[in-house]
Amino acid sequence: MNAATKALVLQGGGALGSYQGGVFEAMFERYQSLDWVAGVSIGAINAAIIAGNAPAQRVAQLKGFWNLLSSAPGQQLPSTFGERTLLNQWSANAAILFGIPGFFMPRVSPALLMGGAAPVLSYCDTAALKPTLERFVDFDRINTRGAMRLSVGAVNVRTGNSIYFDNTMHKIGPEHIMASGALPPGFPPVHIDGEDYWDGGIVSNTPLQYVLDVHPRTQPLVVLQVDLFSARGAMPQTLSEVSQRQKDITYSSRTRMNTDAVSANVNLQQALADLIKKLPPALRNDKSVKALSAQMTHQPIDIVHLIYRNKPYELDSKDYEFSRATVIEHWEAGSRDMRNTLAHPEWLATTTANGVTTFDLTEPDALRVHGPALDTRSGTAHGTRASG
Repeated sequence: MNAATKALVLQGGGALGSYQGGVFEAMFERYQSLDWVAGVSIGAINAAIIAGNAPAQRVAQLKGFWNLLSSAPGQQLPSTFGERTLLNQWSANAAILFGIPGFFMPRVSPALLMGGAAPVLSYCDTAALKPTLERFVDFDRINTRGAMRLSVGAVNVRTGNSIYFDNTMHKIGPEHIMASGALPPGFPPVHIDGEDYWDGGIVSNTPLQYVLDVHPRTQPLVVLQVDLFSARGAMPQTLSEVSQRQKDITYSSRTRMNTDAVSANVNLQQALADLIKKLPPALRNDKSVKALSAQMTHQPIDIVHLIYRNKPYELDSKDYEFSRATVIEHWEAGSRDMRNTLAHPEWLATTTANGVTTFDLTEPDALRVHGPALDTRSGTAHGTRASG
C-alpha cells in the first residue's frame, strides 16, 4: 500500500451511488492517501467530488451532495411511516413525476404526446446538475498539475466508441461529468467539442479495464472496485423481480468474469517473462527477447472487489429511488462493508511478487482469491456478509 499507486474505481448505479460514499468514508478513516479515482455515471459524480475537494472536505461534500438529492418532499417520508416496499415505490414515482433536486426534472413538452416520434432526446432535463457540480466540485483543483488523477467514462453517440475524459489529458469541466451520467432515454446527450456523449455504462459500467490498460506496468497498483449491481442473484418470482434481475445482469459489467480474464492474461504474460529469465544468456540478451520480456513483465496488481447486495424490499426502481431513508441505508452499508474489510487485513495479504491478485469479497461467507500461481480458493471469512 505504501509503494503502490492506489486507485478507487466506481461503477454506475444511480441512487445506489450513496453506497460508494459510505465506502469512501470508511476507507478515508484508515487511508487518507489516494492517487487515482475513476468512475462511470453516478460513480463519475462521486469521483469528481472526491478529486475536486481537499482531503478534509471530501466526505462532507459527498454527504452534502447526497443530502441534496434526497431533499425533495417526496423523498422525506421516514422508513417507519409505512410498509417499506410501498414507501420505496412512492419515492421512485415521485422522482419520475417531480424530479430530483439539483439533478434532473421531467421534461414538460407537448411534443412527448407524439410518443416515439417526439423530436426530443430525453424524458428529463439535467440542466440543474451543472450548478450542483459547480457547488460540490472545485474544477480548478481537478485541473491543477499534480492533482489526484480523475478519469470518467462516456460513449460517443455518433461512433458508439467509449472514451475516458482524464485530467492527465483533458481539462475537465462539469460537462464531462454530466456526459458520463447521461443515460438515455432518461437523460439527454451532452455536447462537448463538436461531439455528443451518453453515459459510459452503455458500453461498460466500470472503468476497471481502462485503469488496468493505461497504468504503467512498471509500477505496482492497488485497486478498490466498488460495484453497485451484482451479476449473481436469485431466480426471480415476479415481473418486478424479472426487471430488477435483468438490470442487475445488464449493469453488473460481469466484474468477476472480466477481472478473471484480465488476471489470466496478465499472469500468463508474467509467466512467459519469468521463463525468458531462465534462457541461456545468449538468448536472454538478444535485443528482441529483451524487448519482449520488458513488455510482459508486470509489477504486482491487487484488485479488491466490494459489491453492493440488494435489500429484500428493493424493487427494479432501486437506481432511481432517492428517499432519504434509503440514501442513509446505502451509505451506512458501504461504511460497514469497508470497515469490515479493513478490520481483517489477513484477507488481503498479497500472494505474489508480480502479476494480478484479485480479492473477491462478493460472497456472504467466503473470500475468493485469484493469483498467478494459485487455483481459486475459498476460506471461511467470518463476518463477511456485509462485504458482499
